[in-house]
Amino acid sequence: MTLPASPATLEGQIRQARPTLWLNPELPTPSPSPSSPPADGPPGLGLADTQAAAARLQRFAGLLADLFPELRGSDGVIESALLPAPRLQSALGLSPELGALWVKTDHNLPVAGSIKARGGFHEVLQHAEALALQAGLIEAGSDYRVLGQSAARALFAQHQVAVGSTGNLGLSIGVMASALGFKAMVHMSADAKAWKKDRLRQRGVEVVEHLGDYEKAVAAGRAQAAGNPLCHFVDDERSESLLLGYSAAALHLRDQLQQQGRRVDAEHPLFVYLPCGVGGAPAGIAFGLRELLGPHVHCFFAEPVQSPCFLLQMMAAPGAHPSVYDAGLSNQTEADGLAVPRASLLAADLMRQRLSGVFTVADATLFEHLVLALDHADLRIEPSAAAGFSGPGQLLGSPTGQAWLAERGLRAHLPRATHIVWTTGGLLLPEMDYSRFVQRGRLSLQGQLQAAPLVRTALPA
Repeated sequence: MTLPASPATLEGQIRQARPTLWLNPELPTPSPSPSSPPADGPPGLGLADTQAAAARLQRFAGLLADLFPELRGSDGVIESALLPAPRLQSALGLSPELGALWVKTDHNLPVAGSIKARGGFHEVLQHAEALALQAGLIEAGSDYRVLGQSAARALFAQHQVAVGSTGNLGLSIGVMASALGFKAMVHMSADAKAWKKDRLRQRGVEVVEHLGDYEKAVAAGRAQAAGNPLCHFVDDERSESLLLGYSAAALHLRDQLQQQGRRVDAEHPLFVYLPCGVGGAPAGIAFGLRELLGPHVHCFFAEPVQSPCFLLQMMAAPGAHPSVYDAGLSNQTEADGLAVPRASLLAADLMRQRLSGVFTVADATLFEHLVLALDHADLRIEPSAAAGFSGPGQLLGSPTGQAWLAERGLRAHLPRATHIVWTTGGLLLPEMDYSRFVQRGRLSLQGQLQAAPLVRTALPA
């Protein structure tokens, strides 16, 4: 058996901010028995909770269509397309012999413009539902559109919803809370983009700016909320409601795969590549997919080389909660949504026996893949949303990845595999910022013209 790189070798690569592939030694091998026990996680958390989150979003669909004109065409359903990407697959150097590349386009999710519309909207709606039920404004079977009327708005106006964020979660929480009539407050870290702060203020959201990083903004928001009994703090590090809102995406993706004729089983493996910040969004999606589709789904998280908080947490000794600063890293990256120094313990515990691996990506590669996504798939994404495109190359084109595929019996099934890169943000990105990112990507690609292909075209025999 070919062993993975030693912890010392991986630690050296991480400290040097070099792209790194880590494969989870605790991931169980798929059992031939369909009755094998599920992976460990928070007590009682399972597929029923994912289904309940999806049902809640559906109950609010009519109200959402009333509140947001961009949702009227979908009857209030917040979802993104699953698109084949053959030209982008070729540009990345991924041979068809290794499977087919698809893109789950959460960067185009309406209203909030990012993956955070899933979990963020769900938590605000769950809080609103609880308040309305307690006040007798709704009951089982009610038309939730009444929650857009004056009585409900007067109730919600007595309450505050707060969150700490680098940007995209703050946008989703602030936009939804403000639309329902809550007082909304977003604590934003120093690395949050100015345009995200401006957009929130335009929606009537109070933005509190902090000099520190994401962790400090969350801590400040949590402390402020603790002193206000009418404030609900959306805690990205600890919230099951957020995580389950993200997990509801698995139900729609299953239907999309079926519509496209893409099977998921032992002979048709599914590989999913998800950008990761604190970990709630990718962990929620990975949890939902594994619960719904089983062990033949292989999820990988993508992190910037300067902000690999989830990788450090997965490698850490029991009871440890490391920071990227402990590894001598800066936590500085243009992928602002992924600039998080310490991972969510809730997400890490949930992924302990569900996550296949984590890989890290240099900022230069994010810009290059941002340009390739534009030129070859007409995808307009922000840098953090480009993190997943490195996944197939690192898995399929590295000795470590090849050994893992062989050991798990996956190599023979790669021609029938589906690779899904999950894009996370970009719809609301200002043109000036986007043009700057594209320019950096094109300059970086020009320097790579004489280099080897970005991804190996085939596995060795």
